[in-house]
Amino acid sequence: MPELIADLADLRGDCAQCFGLCCVALPFATSADFALNKPAGTPCPNLQGDHRCGIHAELRTKGFTGCTVYDCFGAGQKVSQVTFAGQDWRTGSKEHTRRMFDTFPVVRQLHELLWYLTEALGLPAARPVHADLREALEETERLTRQTPEELAALDVAAHRQRVNVLLLRTSELAREGGKKGKRKDRRGADLIGARLRGADLRGASLRGAYLIAADLTGADLRDTDMIGADLRDADLTDADLTGAFFLTQPQVNAARGSAGTRLPGSVSRPVHWATSG
Repeated sequence: MPELIADLADLRGDCAQCFGLCCVALPFATSADFALNKPAGTPCPNLQGDHRCGIHAELRTKGFTGCTVYDCFGAGQKVSQVTFAGQDWRTGSKEHTRRMFDTFPVVRQLHELLWYLTEALGLPAARPVHADLREALEETERLTRQTPEELAALDVAAHRQRVNVLLLRTSELAREGGKKGKRKDRRGADLIGARLRGADLRGASLRGAYLIAADLTGADLRDTDMIGADLRDADLTDADLTGAFFLTQPQVNAARGSAGTRLPGSVSRPVHWATSG
């Protein structure tokens, strides 16, 4: 059994070890997030021969905001260097290229689960389910190391569902330390554009909540479950997300914030926050 993921730092994209898979395998359409249409399997015109982005420092100003909020959770380098043993899609056969592009989205989903499971194992409150979480982590890691053919046949949705049962229990245990008896359950709530300035959401479940363009200025989001919450253009200015869990870098990158926004140690403050209005 290969060594398990050590910490969340191992689950971040490393473009230097990847063949630009997200810039080729995935499609995007002209929108507020992308300046042009690109079908799946076609290289982005900004992708250079060394698999680096030619406009990386200017993505937002050139209309590619969607690229700045994306992260593969380390799946790119796993597929490039492990699944396909370092063989580039540019030099492989058409079948090799097709299999690589088909495999990447599957491994990306598995790596996202590895992020949640690794974070869950770091939560002391989740100790009652740590054994089950570790077992799920080991199984998910094993799945990421399957052959392209095995990954293509994998029922990712079924595996996600099994893992989600554990993550839900983890959420319950972790949020019990917040406001007992007053923990808000806003799972899947439609909070698009909601005025939540200064709201007390400590210990709430915001799993899958739609917080697009919501005003969360100064909101108390400590110890909240943020898994799958849509934070696109949400205003987190001066909000407190200390102890918030299952929060990913893509979610934070999609939001707006300030120097006064307090974030958990699992994510970094986006560079563009310094200039956002």
